[in-house]
Amino acid sequence: MRAVVQRVSRASVSVEGRVVGQIDGPGLMVLVGVTHDDDEAKARKLASKLWGLRILKDEKSCSDLNAPLLIVSQFTLYGDARKGRRPTWTAAAPGPVAEPLVDAVVQELRTLGAKVETGVFGADMAVSLVNDGPITLVVDI
Repeated sequence: MRAVVQRVSRASVSVEGRVVGQIDGPGLMVLVGVTHDDDEAKARKLASKLWGLRILKDEKSCSDLNAPLLIVSQFTLYGDARKGRRPTWTAAAPGPVAEPLVDAVVQELRTLGAKVETGVFGADMAVSLVNDGPITLVVDI
């Protein structure tokens, strides 16, 4: 699994002009991609990593501050543009494989006590955020 993690002061995701997920205050905006060999164990490990990642102010984590997370599925994280001008998406898991694993990340975060908002899997989403720092990391599990 791969995640692009941004420390934000606020973030939201809209589908067809309607806000479907939103966080305010310090928190994390997380784009999550799934590849073919990912499984629920990796989803749990990613959730734990996100919950404990110490990138908020004063090296605090979401778990320290009870800070919210906005999780958005993003198959393009496994796009490969090394050749030519058109990326290939062969490393991205198909929707029926990826969706339950993104859901597993969200569920594990909630089990850990996190306040989690989400986008809509497979939808054309508009993401808005204010990157705080800016701090952006790529996390591979």
